[in-house]
Amino acid sequence: MRETSARLLRLLSLLQAHRDWSGAELAERLRVTPRTVRRDVERLRTLGYPVHSTTGTAGGYRLGAGAELPPLLLDDDEAVAVAVGLRTAAHNVVQGMEESSVRALAKLEQVLPHRLRRRVSALTAFTDPLGGRRGPAVEVETITEVVNACRDRQRLRFTYRGHDGSGSRRVVEPYRLVCSSHRWYLVGWDADRADWRTFRLDRLTLTPPHGPRFALREPPAEDWAAYVSEGISTGAYPERATVLLHAPADRVAERIAPTAGVLEPVDGRTCLLRTGAPSLDEMALHVLMLGFDFEVREPAALGERMEELAGRLGRAARAWRTEGEGREQGRGRG
Repeated sequence: MRETSARLLRLLSLLQAHRDWSGAELAERLRVTPRTVRRDVERLRTLGYPVHSTTGTAGGYRLGAGAELPPLLLDDDEAVAVAVGLRTAAHNVVQGMEESSVRALAKLEQVLPHRLRRRVSALTAFTDPLGGRRGPAVEVETITEVVNACRDRQRLRFTYRGHDGSGSRRVVEPYRLVCSSHRWYLVGWDADRADWRTFRLDRLTLTPPHGPRFALREPPAEDWAAYVSEGISTGAYPERATVLLHAPADRVAERIAPTAGVLEPVDGRTCLLRTGAPSLDEMALHVLMLGFDFEVREPAALGERMEELAGRLGRAARAWRTEGEGREQGRGRG
């Protein structure tokens, strides 16, 4: 009996790890006959696992999604990874997931073996979320409804609150959700404006019924995340710039978030930064504080403004040096 139970767990692990298995492959992995594999598959089905099978030369077995939620089979690293994910989800910007994540984490800890429970308990006891910057919370129902509309190619209807607080009604063909560490964004085709738009999920209120279905359009970019990053870090601001940074792109990426600029590697030593800001002064400060040597590619007005600021800084530095020398001389005479 113990051997059979162990074999069932092994079979379930194989089915969860691979999309399709032939009966011969499973028999070879489990070191049993194909007839035993068929018997074990029937046992899994009686336990609530929806194992689908097909006949013929290309036949085999596949673990499908069922109406019930049977127990999951996780190895040590997978169990800890799930615990870390639940711990993180309890402090994210999705409203309604905090309590569910805490409950799920508590249930997981109850069924973990002692060696893993100690690891997860240590994770819970000795980690704390860093407070401060958090994006506005988005309800999980809103995310689910928007994602379903993307999947079903169904138009969304919602009211939208702009950056200036003004409201508008929108009919949008939704294509993709993009999530940063602080906010959720929807990319879609605005039917009334006949153009692609990016919407913050926390600023929209869904107004069903939705529909009808729409035909797919050519996307505005191959990389949806890069498209959103460029839009919110550059296109949303009145001042935009392209700067050549004398540092590798991966090193710069450690200091600048995707919401603050778009990086493009040039070679192993330099990269281009495309970014935006409310003013040229803020743009100059933003680039300067990155801590790398740089060259302004565009606009020319940013280079001119930096010359003015450099002159002002130079005069202040010279004045500070002169006053410092005067203070030193005064101490010497004293």
